[in-house]
Amino acid sequence: MAPTPTAPSDSQTRLLRELGLRDAVAIVAGTVIGSGIFLVPNSVASRLSCLSGVLFVWITGGLLSLFGALALGELGAAFPGAGGLYVYLREAYGKTVGFLYGWGLLTLIHSGSIATLAVAFRIYLAQIVSLTITQQKVVGVVGVLILTGVNCGGIRSGKAVQNVFALAKLGGLALMVALLFSRGRADMLDTSFWPKGPLEFHPSHFGIALIAVLWAYEGWHVVSFTAGEFKHPKRDLPRGLLYGTLIVATTYLLANIAYYCVLTPTQILETDRVAATAVSSVFGGAAALFISVLILVSMAGAANGMILTGPRVYYAMAAEGLFFRKFGSVSVRFRTPVFAIVVQGVWAACLTLLGTFQELFTYVIFTAWIFYGLAVAGVIVLRIRRPEINRPFRAPGYPWLPVLFTVAALGIVLTAVLSSPLHAIIGIGLILSGWPVFAIFVGRNKIKSKASPAGVSPE
Repeated sequence: MAPTPTAPSDSQTRLLRELGLRDAVAIVAGTVIGSGIFLVPNSVASRLSCLSGVLFVWITGGLLSLFGALALGELGAAFPGAGGLYVYLREAYGKTVGFLYGWGLLTLIHSGSIATLAVAFRIYLAQIVSLTITQQKVVGVVGVLILTGVNCGGIRSGKAVQNVFALAKLGGLALMVALLFSRGRADMLDTSFWPKGPLEFHPSHFGIALIAVLWAYEGWHVVSFTAGEFKHPKRDLPRGLLYGTLIVATTYLLANIAYYCVLTPTQILETDRVAATAVSSVFGGAAALFISVLILVSMAGAANGMILTGPRVYYAMAAEGLFFRKFGSVSVRFRTPVFAIVVQGVWAACLTLLGTFQELFTYVIFTAWIFYGLAVAGVIVLRIRRPEINRPFRAPGYPWLPVLFTVAALGIVLTAVLSSPLHAIIGIGLILSGWPVFAIFVGRNKIKSKASPAGVSPE
């Protein structure tokens, strides 16, 4: 198989290699920690009534994300170019699967994640500032477009904003957890740890709670999209995935324990603003403003990470002649795929107007985990089919951890289909709508190849 070009052949402009390990950790942690840890605990409590079950589902989500991150670390070190999961899927299963992922990323998965964060942002802002429904929608759209503009200005400005957001949200969460622990009561943890009645396990309840938790972990993979801009991708990409995921999982577990230090399971069940309720219950209503601001900063940072990373996939697709050529163009001044960033930003802004928070994150989780499972299974596929590939980093626990992740991904997809079949049908439809588009590009490339035998075949 011919090596993948790093940019369109008619352009000498390349992406800048500006990212290091610190940036990788900031992208992972800063993108993953968004609205989930503040909004999801209520959804989890509605399915799991005791702290032991809650912690188990958060640990499960963290382990799945960690297993996935380790697998992507191997793939990222083996294929250190721009595009991330798109490249891994293409190498393991062929260009059709790779293209459908990239198409799904733009139409729903990635753009939908940005829109979901924007919707959550406007909901929380309305808790601080009185806004009409129309004004809330305007805020969501404008917020996406502002961050889109920041990332059009270059990888340096994009990563600087991401690093600041990541540091601010981690510091804020650490302060929140410390404050809650300082006023928390150990007896409340003891009381809520085990169920009051006979222990019952409902797989469907656990599965639905896990889907909500995985939304909170959503985004650990996006750093792989920017592999073409790392100074040392074979070294720093696997480490960034590992360290960033561990930081996120630890933060989430501590935050949940802190909530249950000051609130009963019933109180958590009755509020969809668990963090604000927890802080205000021990420090008064004015302290909830701190949490609201922290949530806004957290969601803005997560959205920035999504906006920064996604266009690198569309850029890589265009570099191979499998997407509209304009998506592969790089600004001479800013050295970023400006057109791809703008299209993604405009479409994500439109999606903020089309669905609720719950609808959007259900679409994202269902469609995304189809491809996460395929990508991690790709570690096994490529070890068998292409053992000669240089692998500077090898996923530990092979093949059991990749197998476990893949089986879990299948279970998550099936649970999402059973719980929201309409959302699943719409998600599959949007992904498959890329098939005729792919056929057009393949056909066009074949015509070009026949017309110019000396050129590089798209196959």
